[in-house]
Amino acid sequence: MSENERMRILVVGASGTLGRAIVSELGGRHDIIAAGSKSGDIRIDIADPASIVAAFAAAGPLDAVACAAGAVNFAPLSAFAPAGVAGSLYGLGLANKLMGQVNLALAARDALRDGGSITLITGILADQPIAQGSSASMVNGAIEAFARAAAIELPRGLRINVVSPTVFVESMEGYGPFFRGFEPVPVAKAALAFSRSIEGRQTGQIYRV
Repeated sequence: MSENERMRILVVGASGTLGRAIVSELGGRHDIIAAGSKSGDIRIDIADPASIVAAFAAAGPLDAVACAAGAVNFAPLSAFAPAGVAGSLYGLGLANKLMGQVNLALAARDALRDGGSITLITGILADQPIAQGSSASMVNGAIEAFARAAAIELPRGLRINVVSPTVFVESMEGYGPFFRGFEPVPVAKAALAFSRSIEGRQTGQIYRV
């Protein structure tokens, strides 16, 4: 793929704070297919593998997929009790943000054009834990390990990277109490990392923003 070639990019979570910034960053140069659970060109529920497969079928030929979606529970460790995945407070993050993105990457492996790319989302809590953030830390760390391992096995010249941002300036009203002392970044800065992943040539990288 030439550096100036226009790509078809599926952006999952396109209506969210980060998703909108990704669309704004890439939309002038590439064709964006917006996907989300409640809005967008295509509906997708990343917690449902069948929904993921159907979304790729509906999207048509793609050169890249970028994920800006994924939910976890924030709660004190004392609120968590031994339980199976379905009955645990950890279950949301495991089923949605973790396995949702793993399944998204596996579906993309089979659907993307040769040389295409997959970009997943984690966050600073993989490296800098906070109170009430054990689920996010666990899930983020697992996604990053998965991406590094998947990068050495993906076929057909496919690439996979992860963007790991800190808290966004635009999200401080809701998340500020969890991130006392953290320096927030504009969401547009994280969107640049998605461009680096999609339009660059690296694979198996964690882009920390």
